[in-house]
Amino acid sequence: QVVSYAPFTLLPSAVPQDLFEQAYAVQQDFNLLVDAISQNKEFLEKTLASTIKVDDFTAQLFRIYMQVLEEGLAQTVFLGINRSDYMFDCGLDGTAALRQIEINTIAASFGGLTSRTADIHRLVLKVLGKTEEASHLLPNNPAKGLALGIAKAWELYGSQRAVVMFLVEEVQRNIFDQRCVENELWNRNIGVIRRRFRDVFEQGSLDASRRLYMNGQEVAVVYYREGYVPQNYDQQNWEARLLLERSRAVKCPDIATQLAGTKKVQQELSRPGTLEKLLPGRPEAIARIRATFAGLYSLDEGEEGDRIAATAIADPDRFVLKPQREGGGNNLYGEELREVLEKIKDSPERTSYILMDKIKPQPALNYLLRAHSPLQVSECISELGIFGVYVRQGRELVLNKAAGHLLRTKAIEHADGGVAAGVAVLDTPFLV
Repeated sequence: QVVSYAPFTLLPSAVPQDLFEQAYAVQQDFNLLVDAISQNKEFLEKTLASTIKVDDFTAQLFRIYMQVLEEGLAQTVFLGINRSDYMFDCGLDGTAALRQIEINTIAASFGGLTSRTADIHRLVLKVLGKTEEASHLLPNNPAKGLALGIAKAWELYGSQRAVVMFLVEEVQRNIFDQRCVENELWNRNIGVIRRRFRDVFEQGSLDASRRLYMNGQEVAVVYYREGYVPQNYDQQNWEARLLLERSRAVKCPDIATQLAGTKKVQQELSRPGTLEKLLPGRPEAIARIRATFAGLYSLDEGEEGDRIAATAIADPDRFVLKPQREGGGNNLYGEELREVLEKIKDSPERTSYILMDKIKPQPALNYLLRAHSPLQVSECISELGIFGVYVRQGRELVLNKAAGHLLRTKAIEHADGGVAAGVAVLDTPFLV
């Protein structure tokens, strides 16, 4: 095991202040929306009907979801930690608009490491003699905000002896990011254990009232930092996931909330009238949410899907083709998009993807600092993420807030992929 530093930009990147504030202002609305979707069985069933026919992974998640509902939920406290990601779309007249790329409802990472990034940039600016500019960088501590949500859920669960379990991968490259959140919990005298699916399969059990125990230790909160891609699962791991979902422990996210984060749901939300059904009596929230949407299109079978598939094949540079996957590095662009669509345009397989308008941000120059990489100035584009945290007990929302931000920057030659995928680096917004 080799410890290396997380990649980052030498300098903070300029971000339009009005768009930054817009992204923060809409986060509580997105928290409400995700929570509403997770409680709406009919909506999830209808929206994912075509996807689960062709996407095994989503289908397996959905089966567990239905099984848990049929048995009756033991869980009464619900915790959501999500991150809504945006890019700044540059119009023909040069004005920038905030456009949502996606919302991550499971294992939204870098809340820990980004809590340290502003200090680095403050130091760099001071070394360069830019003390005035250094003083403009905003404080940012998502790790504290995420821990606050976990701590609230732990408290409402109501057992002082119970611990928080971080569910982690077999090999964890991004461990320090998680440690930042973990340390915040230890500072509040909340015990944390780190376990893998394999450990849950071997040591996990439920008592008569479906309390979750790991080796005899009660677990109040399960915080997933894995379980979002098909490679995370074999038969044993699916069984472990079912055990966790059946338990009383607060899952972050529970399986309904993970399904609420699928690309198919994102595309369905952009249809006229959908937001109104999910958030009745909240016209202001709906307007704020809708203002961030990029064009999203369904590839479901039928006339509408046929038409949009043909449009994308004819002009692939206008669109991004997105499968139902989290974790970055899965999207298709340009020639590759055309090839894949040509191949699947007449098969039901196309319903496992959605199409989205391609965002065209204005590039800027920066240095990307990465271990073992040459130092050179690159043309870069940035993506802004806002962390949201909410806690619901029964029907009552007891916490709903924006918990901080994340700026990731990459060289323009990379179409897709985040920090974990080795493409983007950590950054700090310099508001202009």
